[in-house]
Amino acid sequence: MIARLTGTVLDLGADSLVVDVGGVGYLVHAPVSVIAATSVGSDITLHTHLVVREDSMTLYGFLDAHEGRLFQTLTSVSGVGPKVGLALLSVMDADELSFAIASGNAASLARATGVGQKLAARVVVELKDKMTSAAAPATTPGVESEEIVGALMALGYSQAEATDAVARADFPEDAAIEEKVRLALAYFAKARIAD
Repeated sequence: MIARLTGTVLDLGADSLVVDVGGVGYLVHAPVSVIAATSVGSDITLHTHLVVREDSMTLYGFLDAHEGRLFQTLTSVSGVGPKVGLALLSVMDADELSFAIASGNAASLARATGVGQKLAARVVVELKDKMTSAAAPATTPGVESEEIVGALMALGYSQAEATDAVARADFPEDAAIEEKVRLALAYFAKARIAD
């Protein structure tokens, strides 16, 4: 089994790249984050997972071992094939995805291409207990913050953006959740002006 590749990027596609290793070009399918982090001619090391089927052998690559293990865990769920696993890892990074599953946030999983509400719920049910609480960002304290993060994600912000806003926004302790969501949105507006 091919567990790791180190070589030079020869070509980039929307969801794949070709890595030259000692004169042999390996076609590796990868999440968007991997494609975005490299360029043609650059050196790369990928942790890989080889999927062997009756009619094909397909190589999937990840920048770190944790992401590769999460991919294998995701594809152990009935109905989650490699394409869906990559789609999930393209919408969120490994830590965000682990936290979304551990916290039961099926809605954020359903944003991935090819993942409907039913499949997202199945992933959460089957994997929730396998995700460690260590996957939770240190800046997300309590149920109320999760509600605010969920509200911001429903408005189109990523989980990372929403979690960061909750951690950085200045909330009065006695404010209602609606007010805290408004203050988090104000934080985004200030951050844009600062940029």
